Amino acid sequence: MSFLRLRFLIAALIVGGYPFVQTLAQQPAGPDAIVRRMTEDVLRTVQSDKDLQAGDRQKVLALAEQKVLPFIDFEEATRLAVGRAWNPATEAQREALVHGFRSMLVRIYSSAIGAYRGQTLRVLPLKTDPAATDVLVRNQYLQSGRPPVAVDYSMRKTQSGWKIYDITVEGVSLVLTYRSEFSQVVSQSGVDGLIKRLADKNAPVVPAR
Repeated sequence: MSFLRLRFLIAALIVGGYPFVQTLAQQPAGPDAIVRRMTEDVLRTVQSDKDLQAGDRQKVLALAEQKVLPFIDFEEATRLAVGRAWNPATEAQREALVHGFRSMLVRIYSSAIGAYRGQTLRVLPLKTDPAATDVLVRNQYLQSGRPPVAVDYSMRKTQSGWKIYDITVEGVSLVLTYRSEFSQVVSQSGVDGLIKRLADKNAPVVPAR
């Protein structure tokens, strides 16, 4: 895995906060407030759990399911990553693409969790129209002895609240990074070929005997 993609995954993992789901659903909160409050909770969880820091797969997957996935708009992220091939795809193909993309990210999350021990997040003030439904929440990830890393979350307001659909690290978009790879697969093998590629990536690795 490239360093840049690891950064994307670390940024995604730090977003979450299952204990706050009901509270935030009941109280109107801006996207920057959601990111800030949930980040603090997730960082505390990881920094106090040695199993998570060591990459315990079951705990990491549980963390992702509880604290990350509820706040990611996987359909929108997949649509943008797939690009032009999304519109002509059938409903069944779209569902398979979303499932495959989601599973791929969760699978990679499990190998990235231990890499952000000691990091903190600074959420920059959000300057936007209060009526906006699509915003960019700018952040800086801080670690002692290293320069800040700019990480921005593209978020949109849905019927179930604010959701993240893209992450940009140091000016490079996660969605656009995958779009290049997905576009090449689609051009060679079509949408079904991309679905198969995602399924192959998500298949469990069988240990060699």
